[in-house]
Amino acid sequence: MSRLHSERHASSRIGWLRAAVLGANDGIVSTASLIVGVAAADASRSSVLLSGVAALFAGAMSMAAGEYVSVSSQADTERADLAREREELRRQPQSEAEELTRIYQARGATRTTAQDVARQMMENDALAAHARDELGLSESLAARPLQAAVASAASFTVGALAPLVVATMVPVSVLVPAVAASSLACLALLGTLGARTGGAPLGPAVLRVTFWGMMAMAVTAGVGRLFGTAVG
Repeated sequence: MSRLHSERHASSRIGWLRAAVLGANDGIVSTASLIVGVAAADASRSSVLLSGVAALFAGAMSMAAGEYVSVSSQADTERADLAREREELRRQPQSEAEELTRIYQARGATRTTAQDVARQMMENDALAAHARDELGLSESLAARPLQAAVASAASFTVGALAPLVVATMVPVSVLVPAVAASSLACLALLGTLGARTGGAPLGPAVLRVTFWGMMAMAVTAGVGRLFGTAVG
């Protein structure tokens, strides 16, 4: 007797994973870059820490608001598509059944098999069948604005805390290299976690987050140095 086994796919985590990785990455990069830039301008420790704290709170709220608005727009589009499909099923059930049949045929089923499958799917839950097979919508990938907003804000805060904590602990003389090095290490760890959770290749994930983080901090440090020299 065969035993059924459950499968867990990374795609079921794509919604919160994208928001969490984006939030943490932005928290590390933006806060570390701001701290490095302000410190490179020869600012006092209090000014550096104040800028870091401001970046943490402003960034977390910005990420939450941006994710909520963006994902809400996606959810509105999904609801509009489902409402349109529901109306078409009410008005043209035969045409919708034929549409589903052709979808299954295009995937390799014979005409007779496709018709049988379409009929059974329509009898069970016509809207769900069309949402999944025609529109590409599913429960696991549905847009969830509040979940995305909370995940982004929380992950941004965690990411931003890393360079901020380092800035409070090291001497001002080594603040820039210490924050930069620790932030790159955190970005590499984030890339590793994201790749492992999402089932993606490790190397490219780590490389892209560390490269762009290094670029952002280098540019901001250069601007801070130039600004500090000009003001001085």
